[in-house]
Order: sequence, then structure tokens, then C-alpha cells
Amino acid sequence: MSQRQVLQVFEQYQRARTQFVQAVAELSARPHNADSLRSAGVMSLLRPLLLDVVPTIQQTAALALGRLANYNDDLAEAVVKGDILPQLVCSLSEQNRFYKKAAAFVLRAVGKHSPQLAQAVVQCGALESLAICLEDFDPGVKEAAAWALGYIARHNSELSQAVVDAGAVPLLVLCIQEPEIALKRIAASTLSDISKHSPELAQTVVDAGAIAHLAQMILNPDAKLKRQVLSALSQIAKHSVDLAELVVEAEIFPVVLTCLKDSDEYVKKNGATLIREIAKHTPELSQFIVNAGGVAAVIDCIGSCRGTVRLPGIMMLGYVAAHSENLSMAVIVSKGIPPLCTCLVEEQEDHLKAAAAWALGQVGRHTPEHARAVAVANVLPTLLSMYMDTHSSEDLQLKTKRALKNILQKCTYLPALEPLLQDAPPNIMKHIVGQFSKSLFQETFLLSILPGSHGVEEEGRERAISCLLASSSLAVLEGA
Repeated sequence: MSQRQVLQVFEQYQRARTQFVQAVAELSARPHNADSLRSAGVMSLLRPLLLDVVPTIQQTAALALGRLANYNDDLAEAVVKGDILPQLVCSLSEQNRFYKKAAAFVLRAVGKHSPQLAQAVVQCGALESLAICLEDFDPGVKEAAAWALGYIARHNSELSQAVVDAGAVPLLVLCIQEPEIALKRIAASTLSDISKHSPELAQTVVDAGAIAHLAQMILNPDAKLKRQVLSALSQIAKHSVDLAELVVEAEIFPVVLTCLKDSDEYVKKNGATLIREIAKHTPELSQFIVNAGGVAAVIDCIGSCRGTVRLPGIMMLGYVAAHSENLSMAVIVSKGIPPLCTCLVEEQEDHLKAAAAWALGQVGRHTPEHARAVAVANVLPTLLSMYMDTHSSEDLQLKTKRALKNILQKCTYLPALEPLLQDAPPNIMKHIVGQFSKSLFQETFLLSILPGSHGVEEEGRERAISCLLASSSLAVLEGA
């Protein structure tokens, strides 16, 4: 046999491997083929091809494995049990950029499904190799590595800490400064996933200088990037007063308020979430937001959108109003009550109605003036109806009950209470009767001390009798 004939045998073998791996990669791109491929033993056949002498075969094998692992945790677990991950990690630092992207894709596809599978990726030493890929010259490799790290970090604080310990955070901060928009998005998303778990992890991101660079990108025209930037700042600000103040010091106001008018619904939602996470901490931070025009901007945002996009704005108004009488009055003066009432009536989801009820309760709980502002919006019958509706969720019933209690205990505007007298259950009725009782006592006292005719004295006695009856009813209800 001549040398040419020998070489032909190897060429045929290489062509066969290439055809096989390309066919498998194409089949794995369609979800309905996944189980059939697994049943045919595709994992054990692809594994040796990851070490093939032909780079394109290696890359295509890794791509096929990533697509399969991406579909569900069973297939991802099969990749882990096939002892494929150590092989990928060993090759990650040695191969070309195409293989690195494919290998990072496999690690991401395995790690995304559960903390257990993400831990398997960590245990095979992938984090250090992925962190090295963040320094790669090719932006696509950086993006693939950042994506994999984010999917691992998002599960829990332990995995997030492992990503931090691998030295990824400073490199991710460098990635958000790169010119490529796609890389900026993924790096910001990963910083968000790291920050969300604890104040300590958020502080690590802050110490790497992330806030200033994130704040500069709030006005970037790319909507997907703005979503991730606002999310990252929210995850930092939510943990403590100190972290929230650091975010505010980056001069995000009033720039962030423009996001509430963005055409992208998720930019609106994430912008409102950031403002909410800052406002919730202290009256001083809430006052800063009020002074910057934040309350009016959030109210406009709630009025211009529907569904879950409204939720962070609703909660932000509740947090601001809860801090003090003056801040609650700022919500009232900015005409925040009508859109909250609209949310309560229009929205279909119980959790949105519950949030609106809670916010109205926070606005009306301070003084009779605050309670009257809520009551004249004719929202009390709606709250009572939702509280008594058996189809309302347990949370909605609890929130409407507390809101009614908060408002009724301060409300001295009796015309708004009268519609509730017929339908209110005893635990709500006692608050209503209590307000009527207080009002009647005051009127009776005034009549008794004012000089006047016999008719006036007679009227005073009648009111006194009514007052006593109301007090008796209240005592009975409180006993119940």
C-alpha cells in the first residue's frame, strides 16, 4: 500500500468525523431532537472529539454539547457525569478564540440550571480559567466568559463569592469600559448578579470602582444596556443606607428620571426600581428624591404604563409616604393618589392591587388631613370590597385590611365613611363607629357649652343619645 493510499484512509476518517460532528451540531439546534440524541449516546461520542487534532471539529463538538446542555438540567447533568467539564477547562487556556467561546458556552449552559450544577462547574476549576478569558484580546471571548460567570453568580451568595474570589470583579469593571455594546451589557449584568446577594458582595463591586462607570452609562442610547446598568445600580443600592448614598453621590439624579419616560418598558421598570431602592432607606434620601422631582416623575410613569412595570413605582410612593407626614403630603400634593386608585381598580394581578392598597395606606395613615385626601378619592369602598372578596389572594386581603385600618383610624371625614356602614364586617366596623363616636362626642360637648334656645338643648340631648348608642356599638364590636 502506497503512502498516498494510507493518507486517503486518514482523510476519509477526518471527513467522516467532520460530517458527524456538524450533523450533530445541526440536530442539537432543534429542541425536539435532544432526547433522541441523548438516547443514542451522543455525549460519549462527542467527548473524544473535544480533543480532536482538527480545531473545527473541537469547536463544533463543544457547540453541540452546549446546545444540548442548554435545554434542560437532565442533559446538563449528563455533561457533568460524562466527565466532560475538566476536559473543557483544561483546553480553555490553550485553544484559539473560537474554541474558548464554545467552551464558555458549555460551562454557561451547564451552570445556569441549578446551584448544584453551577457548583459542579466551580469544582472543576472553571472560574479561574473564565477569569483569565476576561483579559482575552477578543471581545467575543470576554463576552462568553462574563456570561458564564454571571449565570454561576446569580444562584446564591456562596457561588457569587467564588466568582469574586477568582478575581473576576475588577476585570468585569474593565469590560464595562470596553467599546463593544454587547460586552458592556453582559459585564453589567454579571456585576448585578454578584451584587444582589449581600452587602459584602455589593461592597466588593463598589470597591472595584463600578458605580462611577455604571452611572455614566445611564444615558446610553442602547436600551438593553440601560436595563442592565439600572439593574446593577439597584442591586447595589438596595442593601444599606451607605451603599444607597454612594449611588446617589455618583450624580444619577436627575439623569435617572429620564429613564422613566423611555420607550422601553424594562428601562422604565428598572429606573423606577433604582429610585425605589434608594427611597426606602431614610427620610433624608426620600426628601432628596422629592427635591429632584422624583415623585412627580414616578407618578407620571405609573400613569403611562400598565402591568408589572407599575409595581416599583407604586412601592416607591409607598416608601416615601411612610417616612413622614411631610413626605406623605408631597405625594398627595404631586397628585399621587389618583394613579394609585387607578392601579387598584384597573390591574388584574392581585400582587399589583396589594401594592397599591399598601401605598394608599401609607399615604393616609399620618393625620386626619392625610386620611381625608385618600378618603375623598372614593377608594375606601373599593378597599373594603377587595378585602371581603373571597377570590382575593391572602396577601391582597391582608394589605387591604391594614390599609383600611390605617386610614380609618385617622379619618374624621364622615361622609366618606357612611358608604361603608352597611357592608363592613365587625373588625372594620369598629374603626368606622369609633370615628362617628368621636365626632358625636365633640358635637355634643359643643352644644352643651353653647348658650341657646330650648330647641338647641333638645338637639344636644338627641345627639348625646346617638353618641351613647355609637359608643355602645363600638364596645360590642371591640369585644367581638
